[in-house]
Amino acid sequence: MRGKGFRIGIVVLLYLLSDLGAQVEAAFRPALPGYRFAFPQDHASHPDFKTEWWYYSGHLRTEDGQRFGYQLTFFRVGVDPSLRGASQSRWAIRDLHLAHFAISDLTHRRFQYWERRSRGALDSAGALANTFKVWNGQWQALGDEKVHRLIAHAEGYAIDLTLSLSKPPAIHGSHGVSQKAAGLGHASHYYSLTRMTTEGTLTVAGKRQTVTGSTWMDHEFGSNQLTESQVGWDWFAIQLGDGVELMLYQLRLTDGRSDPHSSGSLIQPDGRVEHLPFSAFELTPQEMWQSPKSGGRYPIRWRIQVPSRRLDLSVQAAFPDQELDTRGSTLVTYWEGSVAISGTAGDRPISGVGYLEMTGYAAPFRQLH
Repeated sequence: MRGKGFRIGIVVLLYLLSDLGAQVEAAFRPALPGYRFAFPQDHASHPDFKTEWWYYSGHLRTEDGQRFGYQLTFFRVGVDPSLRGASQSRWAIRDLHLAHFAISDLTHRRFQYWERRSRGALDSAGALANTFKVWNGQWQALGDEKVHRLIAHAEGYAIDLTLSLSKPPAIHGSHGVSQKAAGLGHASHYYSLTRMTTEGTLTVAGKRQTVTGSTWMDHEFGSNQLTESQVGWDWFAIQLGDGVELMLYQLRLTDGRSDPHSSGSLIQPDGRVEHLPFSAFELTPQEMWQSPKSGGRYPIRWRIQVPSRRLDLSVQAAFPDQELDTRGSTLVTYWEGSVAISGTAGDRPISGVGYLEMTGYAAPFRQLH
């Protein structure tokens, strides 16, 4: 949840394992105020929480000027905490592991995506708790305090990227938690690496090319975040040309209002993080697109205003059809793709790039029981 923010993995948290019962749910650790992040350890897995995801999205440019967006996401969902440490069998199923990989060809306006689902037996997928490495088949993300590496390939498309941190982790929310609904524990521990210098190779339709660019990474973990009254969300990860980043998420309710626990962060060029409560920003949809596949109607152009910072931004999808039908893994259809940013910061024109995630437009996720 880009989240990434607030991410699609919350759907898994609430519904994928709903038949396990409340006793199993309660056995996982809730996300509570007072959590103190420690890096690089917190890049690794947190198996005492039920749900966790590592979300990478970024923009790449080839040597001949072609532009691409990409997404690579790993989800871990705890099955039963009583299994932890009880069996060393390589067949034991302690977690479910899911992954999404997508490429947006911004030059030719083409979108490709793939998904994986694994029970993790025989080390087919996993997430280490003592060091940062998460994998699903041959897709993987690993790294340390300064450098991450991403590897994924599918049907003539691939990435092999090295990401270098240029800013410290941006911790979202207040008192160590990002609140998602009323009540203790309806929250997550959530941070982002908002501007990672990126280089490596991208393969498109079998053609491998050298690329450079920038990546945003979200890491979030918790156990019981949403409520039945929340039917979807809109999440923005924005990198502006002046070195500022902006993360915002809006939780939408069954009655059409926005949940007051929606919030965001503004990250300064030096890495300082300003928490933005829902009252500090305005999100206004301005253009709709209807998917010919799912029938979902998505806002593909938004206006974002942060009055205290005199930010007035237009967020426009790079092209409309960046919808993923991932019912084979996370059981949901959602829109996630590259967006272009223009507008003003005070009296200055500003531009940038970003990623936008929207859920609940094809169907409310509460219907996934």
